[in-house]
Amino acid sequence: MLDDFLMGNYTDQEHKTGVTVLLSLEGATGGVSVRGGAPATHETELFRAENAVEKVNAVLLSGGSAFGLEAVSGAMKFLYEKGKGYDAGGIRVPICAGASIYDLEYGSFAYPAKEDGYAACLSAKPIEEVKGAIGGGAGATVAKLSGMSSAFPSGMAVVAGRIGEVEMAVVTVVNALGNIYDPLTGAPVREVPQKEGAATFSNTTISCILTNALLTKAEANKLADVTQDAYAKCIRPVHTLYDGDTIFTLASGQVKADLLTLQMLADSLTCEAILRAVRSRDD
Repeated sequence: MLDDFLMGNYTDQEHKTGVTVLLSLEGATGGVSVRGGAPATHETELFRAENAVEKVNAVLLSGGSAFGLEAVSGAMKFLYEKGKGYDAGGIRVPICAGASIYDLEYGSFAYPAKEDGYAACLSAKPIEEVKGAIGGGAGATVAKLSGMSSAFPSGMAVVAGRIGEVEMAVVTVVNALGNIYDPLTGAPVREVPQKEGAATFSNTTISCILTNALLTKAEANKLADVTQDAYAKCIRPVHTLYDGDTIFTLASGQVKADLLTLQMLADSLTCEAILRAVRSRDD
């Protein structure tokens, strides 16, 4: 499934941080949507439909807040050594984007560095469903309206699905300020009451949608943007001043697909990925 993509993880269990890398060695059409008041992102401007670069080689979802964006350089080194990237007149420049969660207060201070991004690439293998406190989700927590002292540990999850020939996987790291709810029942999954003045900057939910669908850059951006609705179904409040909620799209372009069908599938898979990431700590 999704043969044009690979996923690798580096996990620092001692310091509770890490990085997840999604690779497209030959390049995929990319899109992105960023909401909330505190994003930590790298190269998101390249995804604008009017900008020149069409193909993206990697998306990294990391811990470490803005420090963790350094891991992107490791992916660039890995891809450069393989001769992959944008042909900039004789030099191949890998196109790598990233987003980070704030996990610096969960474990001891640490962040994924360049060598850790490289290590995640070395571990990359075909996409498969997984969940837990691994990769970019190693230091994730949720339900922090009363501060970090009452937060619940969370993680990351990969959920895959298909409709006909259209294949999709959603990779999500859930590190939300808000409480988590099951969108089908409305029942709380992780919930704490709000304390006045207790909200923390230690947040942000980040995802990447992988699909074999044929999309333009504008369609890839629209798919990422409407999938923010899945966040709103499961996380309350969401897109706050203290979150930097970001969703990427990578489309390999193998199968023609209706955008509405893709939107519905992405919404469903993202909701499920959020719930699995949060519930993974119950296993």
